[in-house]
Amino acid sequence: MPTKKPLVIITRRLPDAIETRMMELFDCRLNTDDTKMRQADLIQAMQEAEVLVPTVTDRIDAKALSQAGPRLKLIASFGTGVDHIDLKSARERGITVTNTPGVLTEDTADMTMAMMLALPRRLSEGERLVRAGEWTGWAPTSMLGHRIWGKRLGIVGMGRIGQAVARRARGFGLAIHYHNRRRVHEDIETELEATYWESLDQMLSRMDIVSIHCPHTPATYHLLSARRLKLLAPHAYIVNTSRG
Repeated sequence: MPTKKPLVIITRRLPDAIETRMMELFDCRLNTDDTKMRQADLIQAMQEAEVLVPTVTDRIDAKALSQAGPRLKLIASFGTGVDHIDLKSARERGITVTNTPGVLTEDTADMTMAMMLALPRRLSEGERLVRAGEWTGWAPTSMLGHRIWGKRLGIVGMGRIGQAVARRARGFGLAIHYHNRRRVHEDIETELEATYWESLDQMLSRMDIVSIHCPHTPATYHLLSARRLKLLAPHAYIVNTSRG
């Protein structure tokens, strides 16, 4: 008799190669139409599955976990973050939670750099103007943006992604500054020619561009408060590719 495979329920459509391999390994239930599960459907999946594969759009809080079935032993989140899962409640119920840290570091840094270029240069505005048929041609003062070469970049959260952004930004002539819970190793500071600011307030007031890369936690909720936003120079830009 073949060994019974564990029931794995996937909450969203995943890339074909991943779904195909999971079908080979497990008794796998796919979400072929990629419709986000309602909370009731998510709870039902947790009552039936031995392994749940959610994504960052699925809210797995204490209330949902309290209704999980006794067979659920693993929540394998498809993504880098776990702030959508109540880890304390999962631990109390003996459910292991895993994620995929690091896999999107370079991709997120690419997108951050893309926004850092697009925002001062008003690329999205210009693209919308052309698509609307309202662009009448070049003029000396039309759609003037700002160059980023020679400007100061303040990175809030100098982890893997923050460092990857800093490496790219140096190639565009930006001076690297950062605020972090802990100062990074001096070798990294030397490599990136980065200036550390223990005070976030002091750093913000001096930056041309601020890029946010800290996790979404109670400690970082509203980190850039109304008070801190007032510290920014009038010409400063904020790029946020972090959660929350």
